[in-house]
Amino acid sequence: MSAPPRPSTASRTSGARTTRPAGNRPTARRGRLVEQPPAPEERSFALSHVVAGVLSAAQALVLSLAVVVLPAVVAYLVGAATLTSATDAPDDGVQVRSAIDVATGLWLLGHGVPLTADDVTVTLAPLGIAALALFATYASAKRFAATSVPAWAAGTATYGLCTTAVAAFAGSAPGWSLALALPAGLVMGGLGMALGILARPDAPTPAELGERAEGLAQRLTGFDLVPATLRLGLRGGAVVVALLTGGAALLVVAWALAGRATSSDIVTALEPGWTGGIVFAVAQLALLPNLLLWAVAWLAGSGFAVGEGTGFTPYGTTSGPLPAVPLLGALPGQDWANAVSAWAPLLVVACGVVAALFVWRRLEPSLVRWSDTGWVLGGIVAVPGVFVLLGELAAAGAVGPGRLSEIGADPLVTAGLVAAEVGGGAAAVLLGAKLDVVARRGEIGEDLVAWLRRPAPVGGESSEDATEGDPDLAAELGFGDAPGGSGGGAPHEGTAPSDEEADAPEEGTAPSGDWARTAAYAVSDPEPAPEPDAERPAARPADDAEAPEAGPGK
Repeated sequence: MSAPPRPSTASRTSGARTTRPAGNRPTARRGRLVEQPPAPEERSFALSHVVAGVLSAAQALVLSLAVVVLPAVVAYLVGAATLTSATDAPDDGVQVRSAIDVATGLWLLGHGVPLTADDVTVTLAPLGIAALALFATYASAKRFAATSVPAWAAGTATYGLCTTAVAAFAGSAPGWSLALALPAGLVMGGLGMALGILARPDAPTPAELGERAEGLAQRLTGFDLVPATLRLGLRGGAVVVALLTGGAALLVVAWALAGRATSSDIVTALEPGWTGGIVFAVAQLALLPNLLLWAVAWLAGSGFAVGEGTGFTPYGTTSGPLPAVPLLGALPGQDWANAVSAWAPLLVVACGVVAALFVWRRLEPSLVRWSDTGWVLGGIVAVPGVFVLLGELAAAGAVGPGRLSEIGADPLVTAGLVAAEVGGGAAAVLLGAKLDVVARRGEIGEDLVAWLRRPAPVGGESSEDATEGDPDLAAELGFGDAPGGSGGGAPHEGTAPSDEEADAPEEGTAPSGDWARTAAYAVSDPEPAPEPDAERPAARPADDAEAPEAGPGK
């Protein structure tokens, strides 16, 4: 069979390789560039995130500021319209400007910037205004911002700069406190933007953020800085904060119902009218979170003060002249300090107990170590302690000179008491549960028996020279598996006691008590079989096994 003929080369032309146009070359050759400039779409994408963060922060600031300023302007206009004579009417422009300055100063005061009016400096921050600004920033960021770090950074910077600009134009903040406007705005704007961005549907969950932070910390330091048990303890601490807040809210409602007559008398004496009533209502709502945190201090036992020389605690009340504010009529009176209120700190202890039960149900008891118990307890104590410390710092301040220079609770004392009370309740549950697990597994008894059996030198002799026949301390205490004990343990070396001798106690020793047997063997699993001893003689003679079997009929 002949080979197939080769294809003819006559059909090939000299320009066959050059007839393909340059535009028809494969596109894979274009990817051989070492460096490529960034695509314009990526730049516009990042720029859109920055613009979204700026707009959302500016919108939140304008909204929260308008909620505070507009009622003040409306109240002035209504008050000016009720004047009977034209001579009593002040200049409209000056008064409107004054109302705007006061309202803006209150808005800044809610951010932590002191307010100065007529040489009187007010540092008591109305936390209701702070909560309003935080909620406006959260809602705006959730609706309009983008889920990215550039959006968060742009929004935080915008809020801080705008807060500084408002403080500069308001004129209610002195020069030394004007420097506080920028950090206060950065903190408020950064927190609100972070909460809003993390609440978006495409944002990572808190668990994912925790895992990322843990992985980054491990890569940087090589250690697990936040163990899983600590994170679980922090969740238990959040439960304590929720329970404390709910209990304090119920207590404030009870105070308001008990003091409604006093508050009504204050409103009647002031005769504010319907516009003034709206202003009073807004002002009292702004101070309501402060009263809530003071109620937490009252429950903890440290109490709070509304004026120098005053004190409101569950053990006694020392009051004095107070400003004519209807909300202050809800403060606890003398009848709130009695034998029942003296047990109020037990409610804080109960919050720690509930948090410990919440955490323990999410653990595997057989795998929990003592170090895990410590991490969990530390997380339960840390969250309410830090929350109360920061909250009482923000809720305290001054509203004027003299007696009104001391308002609020002592932050360090209150936070220390809350941490101690919560920690006591949580420790009682966690340590009790851990000891119960250890006792059921018999770890305490086994460790104690091993330590008591440890040979000790007598006089100048070493442990190897000690007599082998002397009973050890574990046997004298009556532990069941100790040599020479009464619990049916192994006999002494070189002896073969009978069944009656094994059950009878030794002469001169007290029988083992139930407390020793319970402490050593409080386990639910069956007792393991003893290990065979090669040197121990058999219980029955060997010739019994070699005895001839009885024949039939014998």
